[in-house]
Amino acid sequence: MGRDAPILEFDPDPVAVFEPHHVIDATPDAPKRAVLCFFSHVIDGLRDAGAPVLFELTAAHGVHPVYGVDVAGEQIGVFHPGVGAPLAGAFLEEAIAHGCRKFMAVGTAGGLVPELTMGHVVVPTAAIRDEGTSYHYLPPGRSAAPSSEAVRALTDALDHHDISYVTGSTWSTDGFYRETRKKLERRVAQGCLTVEMEASALFAIAQFRGVPLAQVLTTSDDLSGDEWDDSGWGRDKDLRSVLFDAAAEAVCTL
Repeated sequence: MGRDAPILEFDPDPVAVFEPHHVIDATPDAPKRAVLCFFSHVIDGLRDAGAPVLFELTAAHGVHPVYGVDVAGEQIGVFHPGVGAPLAGAFLEEAIAHGCRKFMAVGTAGGLVPELTMGHVVVPTAAIRDEGTSYHYLPPGRSAAPSSEAVRALTDALDHHDISYVTGSTWSTDGFYRETRKKLERRVAQGCLTVEMEASALFAIAQFRGVPLAQVLTTSDDLSGDEWDDSGWGRDKDLRSVLFDAAAEAVCTL
């Protein structure tokens, strides 16, 4: 019965009815490298420090500025991609249309295993595709993977900053209020360390568009116990700032 689900009707035609470049004009001198930063306090800090706005990404709910940040003598773009695969994926598409070509992402996730609860760092090497966006970019399948080149650059930067991390799979889901116990146990059995909402879509879009992208996550809530523990939300701002610095350094080495 599920074989008739429209989400499985992948069309390999690389050209859509309208493409990002139909609605986005390339930005002169747009940075070739950018960081998708899910940490609002980092974005707010850039704004408050007077970072220049290079261009804007606009959706129905409002505007997401792309700030210019100097890293190792080069200006990179930094923006909040929004929450959820469709919005984050659309903003990645539009950043590419503006002229960005190399990417890192940095954000939070829920920890699924007891040894990786709040405050740990994970670099996904695969993402279970339990969201809808990736199925419009890649044929149906269980997982999507980041660029191996980008993962190496990211782990090198984390090592340089002396940040402990693990690598492994993450679970990307659209239904954060439908993370049932049975699904959690299944994902852990499949090797997932974390759960979030965007990684598999970002990996799929980056693969489709031929741009390198990797992501680093820090666990901010704990789903490994009998009850959900969200006491990590809003904590570890120092760690999050360091992770952003590492991601910014990593994208400059691509």
